[in-house]
Amino acid sequence: MKILLLGCGGQVGWELQRALAPLGTLTSLDFITPGPWQADFSQPEALRPLLRALAPDVIVNAAAHTAVDKAESEPELARTLNATAPGVIAQEAAILGALLVHYSTDYVFDGSGTEPRDEDAPTGPLSVYGQTKLEGEQAIRLSGATHLILRTSWVYGARGGNFAKTMLKLAAERDALSVIDDQHGAPTGADLLADVTAHGIRALRHNPALAGTYHCVAAGTTTWHDYACFVIQWARAHGMPLKVAPQAVQAVPTSHYPTPARRPLNSRLDTTRLQQAFGLQLPHWQPGVERMLAEFTGL
Repeated sequence: MKILLLGCGGQVGWELQRALAPLGTLTSLDFITPGPWQADFSQPEALRPLLRALAPDVIVNAAAHTAVDKAESEPELARTLNATAPGVIAQEAAILGALLVHYSTDYVFDGSGTEPRDEDAPTGPLSVYGQTKLEGEQAIRLSGATHLILRTSWVYGARGGNFAKTMLKLAAERDALSVIDDQHGAPTGADLLADVTAHGIRALRHNPALAGTYHCVAAGTTTWHDYACFVIQWARAHGMPLKVAPQAVQAVPTSHYPTPARRPLNSRLDTTRLQQAFGLQLPHWQPGVERMLAEFTGL
């Protein structure tokens, strides 16, 4: 089986290189990959000859415009990267008879209410990022390609920047922190997404009827405030010299930190369909965060 990974340089792409390698012959590309091929999503039509030349059996697209606030000032670039390019890839996947795996987001919803949303819940993005990711989903479905779309949220990885690293840096420099407490979701590891992807590809190769859209997040729910307290408490318990104690982390509403893009307050996603269809049990978010903290701190 020939697998083409696009967007290999990001947090999810990095973990996918590990998870996909045992499944077949893996080609990993990014827009700056050395060699004859680059996957430049800003030039969607240039992706067609690349895909036809490589003729993969599976295409995994981990590339996207993920700078949520920046997307508000560059909507056309966000649309090109998040909607037009995935649409082109899906069209070519349909021609090749290839399976396409693509990642989407809780930002396709409006974040109202308190209940976890399932895959059939009405969408209503609040931002350019959410709108263009939704358009990408729609383009893939219209292409006729066999596809697996995984919606996720609050993604982190040990490689690169993430919320936990930022909190630890600030907690080492300041005497107190203020963190948002009215946004709810589940921190989800890039490694978990990569492993679920590999499992999903194997299952779909045997049973294409499993194709479709699924929600994939770690179990449990927290807020950014409680997430920060968890990270700081873990670090202090492992001997990190932090100035801030968990009780010194002030809880504040989203309105305390105005941003160009509106964030959904309710990012809870119902993963029942994914777990039942693929025979999975998604782990709670806390052990994954602890593992990530141990990996990048060396503690």
